Amino acid sequence: MSVTKPNLRVVFLTHYFPPEVGAPQARLFESATRLSEAGYAVTVVTGFPNYPTGVIPPAYAGRGFMEEHIDGVRVLRTWVYAARNRGFARRILNHLSFAFSSLRAIREVGPVDVIFVESPPLLIGLAALVYTRIKSAPFVFNVSDIWPQSAVELGALRNPFAIWLAERLEWHLYSRATRVSVVTPGMLERLAARGVPRSKLFLLTNGVDTKAYQPAPPDDAMARRFGLDGHKVFLYAGTHGLAQGLDVILEAAKLTANPAVLYVLAGEGAEKETLMKKAAAENISNVRFLPNQPKSDMPALVNLAYASIIPLKRLDLFKSALPSKMFESVAAARPIVAALWGEAADLVEAADCGVVVPPEDPGAIHDAVDKLASDPKLALTLGANGRKYVVEHFERAKIADRFGDLLRQAAGPA
Repeated sequence: MSVTKPNLRVVFLTHYFPPEVGAPQARLFESATRLSEAGYAVTVVTGFPNYPTGVIPPAYAGRGFMEEHIDGVRVLRTWVYAARNRGFARRILNHLSFAFSSLRAIREVGPVDVIFVESPPLLIGLAALVYTRIKSAPFVFNVSDIWPQSAVELGALRNPFAIWLAERLEWHLYSRATRVSVVTPGMLERLAARGVPRSKLFLLTNGVDTKAYQPAPPDDAMARRFGLDGHKVFLYAGTHGLAQGLDVILEAAKLTANPAVLYVLAGEGAEKETLMKKAAAENISNVRFLPNQPKSDMPALVNLAYASIIPLKRLDLFKSALPSKMFESVAAARPIVAALWGEAADLVEAADCGVVVPPEDPGAIHDAVDKLASDPKLALTLGANGRKYVVEHFERAKIADRFGDLLRQAAGPA
């Protein structure tokens, strides 16, 4: 990555960051480290890690503010009301707490050329407005999920006045941002159709580090530790939330008679407890739940899988979604069962890297699992196709170059 404006001073303003595990955490961390290596002066302003369990790790507990350095990136952490990723009121308090406490870091940040703001949560935009004014620096508003539309369609936000307020904030942020970046072409078109100027929009897709995620033999010790050895593992690794609709995997498991097939759900989220109770109550014995795994262990976990399952709810909003966990699976040459529609389904078909089925259709998921499990040659072919496709189109290093372009454009001339 080349830097035409030396030592560009960048602030990431984000609710999520490692050691938390998740798609935005990984994307932001890798982007920040790559920018730092390329000569940018990067500071991340974030909260104390607590997502999605609501528990702050002992190393961070009891603090109101701290500074640390992670792989060359300066990280400033401010107090946050820790809350599990369930219960709308508590989550709003969690979001609001960081929006206000993050202002504590304004003085410590120092001079700034450009601010990169990660949304959701939308309420972080309140802090962005203060930062951009006090620092006299433009901000890029990165929309990885369109709020409040997503919350409304999922049924998490119903109050008409709250929706009205959120929409007013959303549009004010679009108008104040120097650039609005989005992660899929469909999201770009959706915002353009709603009136955001195309000249302001910038496509910055998700991607994957294909050196970290690459085909490797299964880690036998890890397989034994989790009791996965001797099975064809169909893996879902990610957030167990409303958007994913993971109940469909349990229903597919109930239809699966092949004793070699084991469905594994790894991660945490608002729906995990409900899913585990259902699996126990209905004696769904071919499903295994694993806790969140450290970022360093995720490539090995993906390589334990025979294939991955990527589901989302059947909502129009998700026609423009591209789940990042897709890229990690196919980078490891694992085929995917894609219970998706829209752009994600089109990508799987273009890459010829898996089997596409309709969202929220357990019978179709079962049929796809059965097809792959009974045809190892097909699974290998689809996996190899996927690996080739992401190396060409979604390599994180290439996306980092576009990220640098975006920041330099937003910062303006030296």
